[in-house]
Amino acid sequence: MSDLDSLKKLRDEIDQTDQQIQLLINQRAKFAQQVAEIKKGEEGADVVYYRPEREAEVLRKVMERNEGPLGNEDMAKLFREVMSACLALEEPVKVAFLGPEGTFTQAAAIKHFGHWARSFPMSAIDEVFREVAAGAVNYGVVPVENSTEGVVNHTLDNFVDSSVKICGEVELRIHHHLLVSDTTRKDKISRIYSHAQSLAQCRKWLDAHYPHAERVAVSSNGEAAKRIQTEWHSAAIAGDMAAELYNLDKMASNIEDRPDNSTRFLIIGSQDVPPSGEDKTSLMISVRNQPGALHSLLEPFHKAKIDLTRIETRPSAAGVWSYVFFIDFNGHCSEDKVVAVLKEIEPYAAEIKLLGSYPCAVL
Repeated sequence: MSDLDSLKKLRDEIDQTDQQIQLLINQRAKFAQQVAEIKKGEEGADVVYYRPEREAEVLRKVMERNEGPLGNEDMAKLFREVMSACLALEEPVKVAFLGPEGTFTQAAAIKHFGHWARSFPMSAIDEVFREVAAGAVNYGVVPVENSTEGVVNHTLDNFVDSSVKICGEVELRIHHHLLVSDTTRKDKISRIYSHAQSLAQCRKWLDAHYPHAERVAVSSNGEAAKRIQTEWHSAAIAGDMAAELYNLDKMASNIEDRPDNSTRFLIIGSQDVPPSGEDKTSLMISVRNQPGALHSLLEPFHKAKIDLTRIETRPSAAGVWSYVFFIDFNGHCSEDKVVAVLKEIEPYAAEIKLLGSYPCAVL
């Protein structure tokens, strides 16, 4: 058989496979519609179509049974989009994110919910919380910590007075690029716009390449990308989405100081999430002002062999030198050992607020 004959045979097999894939995707979509009808009958007007724990379970199974040559994460991303399209047949998910368009937060929202979700940019983290609390959107996406620059305090502070719950998390590798517009004079760049955290994450690169350029912190990387469209002497630090959205050129790529630079985002909503099999729980605890209070809070977790993954401290509005602790640990609040630990630490805490139990990041 000639090479041309072999190529034609392979293309015919690809066409047949594509047809089978298309039929199966539509079959899956019909099943999703049937699930929606059953939910309407059982739950009435308050139907919850998106189930974070179910989605996490499905994606984990996809990755477990994957045999290649596509990588596990690539395969899961394909299924993520199929699930997003099927869910949109039931009810498109409405998601608020820290805008404007082109931010890493929008990229995190798409990574978690897929391109069929309806996303709405908000100008501040507070607005994302308010939109979720008011029921104007189903979920919100907000940044909470970066592997280089640490916690996003504004996000933690919003949990103090908000009724929203954490329903999920997203981990996103962050790659920063130096972007310019088609009117930028590349040899005359004297001002560089970006979010404060992005400027900090690229500090060494900027010191080496643009030590004399003014570094201007703005509300988001998307805002930085928008600004340079009208300034001939400016550049912006932002990601791929902003470059594509605002038609900007990459003058330098991957300029972050650490190649493993990542940001963790939280999915906030109004529902309690059942166990998915691999979960995380977040607490907010106000401690009583007494010696050994923090030790008394943490020791029960150690005795129960519960893995604490993060502890952050924020000033409390209750008084000067009073603090609120934010604690993340592996496990679900419905587990017996977690219930026992929370009961044990009650006497040592002025307040314990369960922010949510939710699936650990899959993608």
